[in-house]
Amino acid sequence: MRIVFGNWKYIVKNIWYVLPFALIPAVFLALSIDYTGVSDLMHAFFTGEPRADFVEYLRVWSFLRIDSWVGGVYSVLAIVCTVIFMSFMLAFVEKHMRIGKRTVSGVFSQLGNVAISTLAVTLVYFALYEIWSVIVSALLFVISQIRVTALVYILFLVIVAAGAYVLLYLASIFYLWLPCRQITGFGVYDAFLYSYHLAMGVRWKLILSWTISFSVFIVVAACIAMLPEYVFRLVTIVMFAAMFMSFGVRMETVYFEADKLDREDEIRSYREL
Repeated sequence: MRIVFGNWKYIVKNIWYVLPFALIPAVFLALSIDYTGVSDLMHAFFTGEPRADFVEYLRVWSFLRIDSWVGGVYSVLAIVCTVIFMSFMLAFVEKHMRIGKRTVSGVFSQLGNVAISTLAVTLVYFALYEIWSVIVSALLFVISQIRVTALVYILFLVIVAAGAYVLLYLASIFYLWLPCRQITGFGVYDAFLYSYHLAMGVRWKLILSWTISFSVFIVVAACIAMLPEYVFRLVTIVMFAAMFMSFGVRMETVYFEADKLDREDEIRSYREL
């Protein structure tokens, strides 16, 4: 269970150190969600008419807002802030786990090694997600043409569940590449091969942990979509902050576990007891 929940143990113990890295990205990630699109679709879904056109589905699933130019700016800022603050957080967490010191000294010196790799991984994940959102939206649009409403509901849930599984499976392929590059200093290809080998041993546990987080986010977002926009934004900011910390910290905890590396943050805490 260390693979599934070990990141939360670290986050709880070090919440005031890692939370500041997540707040600004969480704000822009929350603003990247098209509230009107989500609210309209959920209203239709819960009132017996789970049908929409392709663009309406895409507005719900995509992080590239197309409803306004301001929304588009929020989406770009979400990517930029994710790269910047994830780089800082990973540098901080890796240092803490590697030498047991929970300080920011030395973190800036690591950014040169971390930032470019973080940018590459972020763009890969973003591209994968946007391609996924287009495919899922197209499939949902196709089934929305079915006249039997009960069948539309069933297929809607099947497509979302199956699509989420495919997305999380693809995400696991690259997940340990960044901490591997960060800790070993391997080249791009060698780090990918080694991290892929490590990820294969924990893939299903990773997918389980992501499934829990993804399911909670989807259910909560769907339930609050018809509430006032400020409530929706506040709640999604909290959820994105939690997911941002979880995603980054889990990279480090899983890598240390999979590569059987000693974590000095745990050893140091044990010695201080």
